[in-house]
Amino acid sequence: MASVAARYQELKDLDVEVFSCSVDSQFTHKIWQEQELSKMVSGGVPFPMLSDTGGRVGKLYGVHDEENGVNIRGRFIIDPDGIIQAMEVLTPPVGRNFEELVRQVKAFQHVRKTGEPTPAGWQPGKKTLQPGPDLVGRVWEVWKIGE
Repeated sequence: MASVAARYQELKDLDVEVFSCSVDSQFTHKIWQEQELSKMVSGGVPFPMLSDTGGRVGKLYGVHDEENGVNIRGRFIIDPDGIIQAMEVLTPPVGRNFEELVRQVKAFQHVRKTGEPTPAGWQPGKKTLQPGPDLVGRVWEVWKIGE
């Protein structure tokens, strides 16, 4: 969460809204913000920290661990229509990658705007494929990995 907070403006510049959500209470969030996060990121976390004390939101997103009463750490990219386009759920020992989050947001925005699929690792300005009947069975002719 601190890495997203530190680079929050990059996401705002892409018209992305950010929310965090955990089973912790609003009071725990306040203390965590004051005692921990504000020391990691100047000004603390600049986006809403939502409290899901009963785990209802976590259950809807499939990340609530009922046995331990926690939501497993995850990241969801939700489009303007409210549809989940991507999700990444990792166990606590492994952190998420901010650069990959930004890359995926840009790719989803490109697809939404142009309808052009983006390949693995795509970056803005790089090659995409034009889907259609003429491409079937010919992808190998127009696509080379690494280009």
